[in-house]
Amino acid sequence: MTEDTAYYITAEKLAQAGPDGVPSELRSSEHLIYSSPAALSFNSPGAQGFGVKRAALAVPGSIELLVAPGCCGRNTTILSRSGGYRDRFFYLLMDDTDIVTGRHLRKIPEAVKEAADSCDEKPSCVMICITCVDALLGTDMERVCRRASEYAGLPVLPSYMYALTREGREPPMTSVRKSIYSLLEKRKRKSDVVNILGEFAPLSDDSEIYEILKSAGVKKINEISRLTTFEEYLEMSEANFNIVVNPECRLAAGDLNKRLGMPYIELRKLHQPSQIRRQYELFGSAVGAEIDDADYLRRAEKTVNDFSEKYHGISAAVGETLNGDTFEIALSLLRSGCCVPEIFGTVSGENFVYIKRIAEISPETRIYTNLSPTMLFYDCSDQPVDVTIGADAAYYHPDAPNVPWNSDIQPFGYAAAEHLYRALDDALEGRNRR
Repeated sequence: MTEDTAYYITAEKLAQAGPDGVPSELRSSEHLIYSSPAALSFNSPGAQGFGVKRAALAVPGSIELLVAPGCCGRNTTILSRSGGYRDRFFYLLMDDTDIVTGRHLRKIPEAVKEAADSCDEKPSCVMICITCVDALLGTDMERVCRRASEYAGLPVLPSYMYALTREGREPPMTSVRKSIYSLLEKRKRKSDVVNILGEFAPLSDDSEIYEILKSAGVKKINEISRLTTFEEYLEMSEANFNIVVNPECRLAAGDLNKRLGMPYIELRKLHQPSQIRRQYELFGSAVGAEIDDADYLRRAEKTVNDFSEKYHGISAAVGETLNGDTFEIALSLLRSGCCVPEIFGTVSGENFVYIKRIAEISPETRIYTNLSPTMLFYDCSDQPVDVTIGADAAYYHPDAPNVPWNSDIQPFGYAAAEHLYRALDDALEGRNRR
């Protein structure tokens, strides 16, 4: 590759390099970050969708105080105009002196109280959202929140909109999940109650996981996005165990296990029926229940097989602004008979279980990173594709039909496999009608 070519590595070479040998070009911490239109929607942890600011309001009855310079807070005004958020955002703007001296920290307790007192009903808690400014200042936000809580007389919790820590041990979206469940206190647990943790919108109603849990004896399933009162939120402490459906919630689940003695099981978002079946088998063994998912399996396999017969050999580019693991989705497509010449994704150690399988099936698949400055030179004519998945992939291939696959409400399990392949079918049918 020349200096005016977008950097990529083939799946075969990346699999051979292993997790410890990921090239520096794929590590955004080792070079300048290119915020292309493809990357803007996720580059900042508060940019779009359920970023830190919106996610922090998951606790019913909560409000949020954004402590930031005007430039960081400006896009929140757009979010606050959307349904349900207009009266829940408050601002403490920082000036140049605040940024240099940290003077704004003394203003936070009073700002929290003023925001809470202005509400028609007393908030259940106040989430304080801070930015990279306080990361650079080294602010002890836990201490600031304790002081504000004592002054205002209600719980105050931190949420960190720190783009600087995106690749650290506790990224912003991991940290905010821990915060929103930190108010749960120990209660007597009930054997027929389960929490589903990880997302800020409910799983799709047609997901089979609800029926599977009920058939296993579960009578009450809690998802924070379906709760309307703070008392309902506190009742999550009564769950027998938690089901984690997003890896970014492991830290929160681990904290609940440590504080409340509440164990958790992780179920991943998968799009291969055989792997979904295996996951449910392991889940059943873990909870001591026999899982009858035969009908769901047959239906999902039929959907995937019908797609494979109809579109065998088509090419797809897979991005990362989507619901799921980019590399797992790419592997699912390859196993269904599609070609995947390009993947746009951030590589982590967890991805290698999929990257190794991708390398076996399609060793020449190119793996790009959205954040590399070399993406300025990307040319879609090098690898034309029939369809794209993810908004970022759509940016790189504007003429190909696209499946965004990034709605707030997400399918899960066999339902996810069915929805994905039907969405791909619809997109390709639309192309054929043009």
